[in-house]
Amino acid sequence: MRAETAVSGSRTRAARRALRLPACLSAAGMLLGAGMLLAALAGLPGTPRGQAPPGAAHPETAPEPEQKPEQEPAAAPRTCRYLTWEWNTITRKSVNHRWVKKPYSALTPEERDADSPCTVCMADQTLLRLEGVPPFRVCRHVADKVRSALEEIIAAGFPVHTIIGYRVGRTRGGPDANGLRTRFSNHSYGTAIDINAERNGMYSNCVRFGPGCRLIRGGRWRPTAPGTITAGSIVVAAFRAMGWKWGGAIAGTQKDFMHFSFTGY
Repeated sequence: MRAETAVSGSRTRAARRALRLPACLSAAGMLLGAGMLLAALAGLPGTPRGQAPPGAAHPETAPEPEQKPEQEPAAAPRTCRYLTWEWNTITRKSVNHRWVKKPYSALTPEERDADSPCTVCMADQTLLRLEGVPPFRVCRHVADKVRSALEEIIAAGFPVHTIIGYRVGRTRGGPDANGLRTRFSNHSYGTAIDINAERNGMYSNCVRFGPGCRLIRGGRWRPTAPGTITAGSIVVAAFRAMGWKWGGAIAGTQKDFMHFSFTGY
């Protein structure tokens, strides 16, 4: 009886172990399957461990953002061009109008301003635009100061109607055998301007302004008329502050009431 009981107990324990075995195998199988799946994913072709999926750039190997090259400063022009002429003192007309073209390296001393880095070349000039005034050109080295002076003058209420700046021509110096002037004016370098020429004329035979002065260019100078430049005007003061002189106060027999430049001539 005791032997049968032992056999029966053994069978019961064996049956219980048999019942628990499939559950263990099932759990182990799930763990094994998950591990195999992870291993398979880690081993996908083209996706080595530690790298991004196909189609995405790795942060260490991604190309640098495209950078635009820095703009190089504009090179100085190599060729000088300008339109010039001579003043004929006999016919009192401008003659021999022509274009000049040459390398900058071939410029003569008279084609370079003695008082500034400016030249007769058109490439050295800057176009200025002011409200209510036709555009005009001056040398780029003096353009900012000229603009500031004129803006001050206009803001003060002085009526500016016309301005003449850069204009290449031989209007100075003694005449040659044909009566032609031999030296460039300051306008030729863009370092002079004429303001309201129609109301501020140029006079000869005029050591001191009076009835004996002879008008040779521009309109008659009437000191009390609007737009007329006088010694005490804001125009003279503004240009004096930037280092320019007024042609109405220069020494000699000529008075140029419209004119401003380094020398006044």
